[in-house]
Amino acid sequence: MRLEIDPDEGRPLVQQVTEGTREWIERHGTSGVRLPSIRRLSAELGVSRNIVIEAYERLVALGWVCSRPGAGFYVAERVIDADEQGARSGMADVSGEMWSQFQDAGGSLRLGCGWLPGDWREEEAFAHAVRQVTRGPSSGLFDYSTPLGSPELRALIQERLRRLAVDVDANQLLMTGGGSQALDIIVRWLLRPGDTVFVETPGYYNLFGLLHLHRVRIVGVRRTAEGPDPEHLEALLQRYAPKLFFCNSVFHNPTGTTLSPAAAHRILQLAERHDMRIVEDDIYADFQHRPSTRLASLDGIRRVIYVGSFSKSLSCSLRVGFIAAPPELLKPLVDVKMLSNIATSPFAEQVVTALLRNGAYRKLMERLRVRLAEQMATAMQLVREGGWEMYAAPRGGMFLWVRHPAVASSGELVTRARRQGIRLSPGQVFLPDADDSPWLRINVAYTNDARAVDFLTAPL
Repeated sequence: MRLEIDPDEGRPLVQQVTEGTREWIERHGTSGVRLPSIRRLSAELGVSRNIVIEAYERLVALGWVCSRPGAGFYVAERVIDADEQGARSGMADVSGEMWSQFQDAGGSLRLGCGWLPGDWREEEAFAHAVRQVTRGPSSGLFDYSTPLGSPELRALIQERLRRLAVDVDANQLLMTGGGSQALDIIVRWLLRPGDTVFVETPGYYNLFGLLHLHRVRIVGVRRTAEGPDPEHLEALLQRYAPKLFFCNSVFHNPTGTTLSPAAAHRILQLAERHDMRIVEDDIYADFQHRPSTRLASLDGIRRVIYVGSFSKSLSCSLRVGFIAAPPELLKPLVDVKMLSNIATSPFAEQVVTALLRNGAYRKLMERLRVRLAEQMATAMQLVREGGWEMYAAPRGGMFLWVRHPAVASSGELVTRARRQGIRLSPGQVFLPDADDSPWLRINVAYTNDARAVDFLTAPL
């Protein structure tokens, strides 16, 4: 087995070994064939044994390889059809990128990540809320939550949604372990292998990986500065009958753009005409100074399923999200939640409830919006000085989608940034077809670091 490994490439070495081995198996591998030993492969590639071990373990998890204790690793003894090969490839691409993002950066600047810096978090507000919960009844510490989640928290969310003009009953709200679990529950119930779904391009790579996992056919709808392109959506609807359309209404990941009223009305008209359900991902809602148009507010939660979360705004570790769904869908979604995860964390829900109830969350978000707005202005000035092109000028949020006219592939920029101690994600992971792209996602919350300033403004 011959693999080509490039230490200077933007992808982590473990990802290169994983994908190279998988590609070799696709071309040459026969079920039951023994793979090189860990010691031998690490010596041939000039990488550590830990990298080979981790790559083999990933391949075992994905079903390409099996481990025989005391005998080594072998090509898995099962037939994988072409559709499943594509699904596994898509999963591996996304999981590899996520693995890279979540590994210890060793002091690297995470300029391309999808979360706020740790030093932006205001610990005292959290500590006060935690103390409130731990001094209360012990049910939040030891018992399961109710199937829908905390009644008090759902009532508070209901009131918050009213401020966004999203009118929904508290009994139409299902608490989840963050936005990612919300999407997983929806996909598990509403989609089957071979179904077609629409996603935005560029869009959220974790969603793409989840859809690959369920062997769903993904079709990209072009994202513009005004939201999903209605003309492109209409043309695609002439060719496909999607089960769902996943879109990000406010401060879209990765372009930072926000849905306009005109685009929202047109998208809902097309959804009505073609009997298409929409999943509206609005996890950045609380980053917005003044509410803009939501599909759920225009639709009244009829064919729109609305997803929200507190994990981005409060803490990545505090996994609290929710689904607002039409009444006829709520019961089966609850069933999927209970079968896959039993219940969400009552402790986490009570902490969020305390923060909402005592006004701490409102004050935290007011300060966060101001800070993000300042960072967005600084970041846009930096990219202009450096000669970068912006896809759009966001009105807030965390993300800029940029490219440099001197560079044709974002992979080159990822490699250049890594040499400067900066972690970025190649633009291709944000595209459903994974084509090479010159575009990059920049998280503006990290652009006050001297390394980011130098990277964005120095001549290329």
